[in-house]
Amino acid sequence: MFPFARFVFFCALGMLLINACGITPTADLPPGDQLEMTTSTPMVSSDASVAGKLVIYSGRSEPLILPVVEAFQAKYPAVEVLLKTGSNSELANALIEEQSNPQADVFISTELFTIQALAQQGALQPYLPMGADKLLAGFSAPDQTWVGLTRRARVILYNTQRVDPQDLPASIFDLTDPKWKGQVASAGSTNGSMQAQIAAMRQLLGEAATEAWLRGLIENKVTFFGGHTDVRKAVGAGEFKLGLVNHYYYHLQQAEGSPVGVIFPDQGEGQIGLITNATAAGIVRGAPNLAAARALLDFLVSREGQKLFAELNYEYPLLEGVELHPAVQPLEDLRLAQFDMAQSIANFQATFDLIEKVGLP
Repeated sequence: MFPFARFVFFCALGMLLINACGITPTADLPPGDQLEMTTSTPMVSSDASVAGKLVIYSGRSEPLILPVVEAFQAKYPAVEVLLKTGSNSELANALIEEQSNPQADVFISTELFTIQALAQQGALQPYLPMGADKLLAGFSAPDQTWVGLTRRARVILYNTQRVDPQDLPASIFDLTDPKWKGQVASAGSTNGSMQAQIAAMRQLLGEAATEAWLRGLIENKVTFFGGHTDVRKAVGAGEFKLGLVNHYYYHLQQAEGSPVGVIFPDQGEGQIGLITNATAAGIVRGAPNLAAARALLDFLVSREGQKLFAELNYEYPLLEGVELHPAVQPLEDLRLAQFDMAQSIANFQATFDLIEKVGLP
């Protein structure tokens, strides 16, 4: 059984399908609502050399992946894209169950845990996308079963109308301070980015210190949501003073007009530094539509694809030379946590054991 299975019953997100802008829902599930996108798809030259269907399982939510998929389809108009979104664990378990009869071509993950576990289960096949050699080192599987897409930082979001500047926390460890009791929101145990942060902390600090931090969050009555969108909206509305999120959720909430600010934590001397993680994609072993799957991965790591992630989602591109959104603080200006990402994801079982031990919601 896939190691994420024991968390599936916690997931509040059902599988959603997108039926918008020429992207068709899969036949076995009812179509989802159409999405209204505030940004237009960039004009790209079309390529009719690839045709047929392409089935994508995406752990990324619709607003964060749909513009990129639409741009891919504009470039490959003869490809009919079927997009299924849900939590990483839901989709990963579906891929494991479908191994004898693959239904999907590509899996897109919000973190490296799930996709590495799938690779170890033999659910993914090797493919090195065109231009992947120009990505930042350390963000691709050694056996080429997955490739990193974007990088994101773990930050503290705050409501500027509820927190005085002199009271701002400087560290993720400040979230366990009783002064913030009941005033902090976070994604919970089923969220890939939270899982990845815990894994990084285990490597940086050890098991005991990480366990103490998690128990401190629980004792401080942190409210745990299923995903970061709920966290950012709750902080933006003033329901909570602080939220632990990926950095781009600050920009997304700010764009909605909310009074929010952002803290890049643990920048002081002796502190662990800013924890980062990454999104990734891989081709399903036995993918029915291999040519289209390879074309998609080529597109995702291309300058066009990386630019979309940076401009529309405020993420850090992994392709060198792609400019950040002007509002995003460069990582070069920050003190980053130094840990071996490959080692942290390889020890995923120990991380889940810890999550279960402390009873993280």
